[in-house]
Amino acid sequence: MSYQVSRNGQLYGPYTLEDLQRYVATGNVLPTDLAHDVSQPEDPPNWVPVSQLLAASGAAIPTQPYIAPVAYAAPLGVYPDPPNLNWGLLLLFDILTCGFFQIVWNLILAAWAKRIEPISKALIFYIIATVFLLANFGSSFGNAFAVMHRQPVRPNYIGAITIVIAWIIRLIARYSLREDLERHYNGVEPVGLRIGPVLTFFFGGIYFQYKLNQVNEAKQTLRYRGTL
Repeated sequence: MSYQVSRNGQLYGPYTLEDLQRYVATGNVLPTDLAHDVSQPEDPPNWVPVSQLLAASGAAIPTQPYIAPVAYAAPLGVYPDPPNLNWGLLLLFDILTCGFFQIVWNLILAAWAKRIEPISKALIFYIIATVFLLANFGSSFGNAFAVMHRQPVRPNYIGAITIVIAWIIRLIARYSLREDLERHYNGVEPVGLRIGPVLTFFFGGIYFQYKLNQVNEAKQTLRYRGTL
């Protein structure tokens, strides 16, 4: 079941019961906030306090929740919207540029994430990974020159090492950015974002952009309803 939360006329969610319990523990959701089960087609909705909902389900209710320094009910319009390039176009540009456009777009996403989550370290990791990728590219010039002039090709150990290091750091950057996005869009701007770890591993920035397109659609819907 999924639940929508209401506070001071603002709607958030939907969240699972486990999400509600976790957010009450962190102070992002108050026990006095109202919630209703969105899977039940009730008209009007049956709003009940979150504390009553958790008690009815048998879930433990924290007695002294930690109050987060950033307000839970921050208006969604306060923060810049995600870059809104369609993920399909991103995939196309990635293919046409042999992956170069994706490298640039990862830096753009990480720089934007730094604006909404100042503690984000994803940009630093992506920059380091890019430096190693460029180092690998430079170390391959010798072999490319040898092939063009039909000379013997020597093993490129430096290139092999730098590409491995680059991909390891790139994976660290991906999961760091994933954590930043889920923290922001389930706390400060609660739109219920979920980013799968497996798809993050295989598709990285393209998968992130697909999810961010959904975030933009959700924010546009809120603007249309006049709640943003």
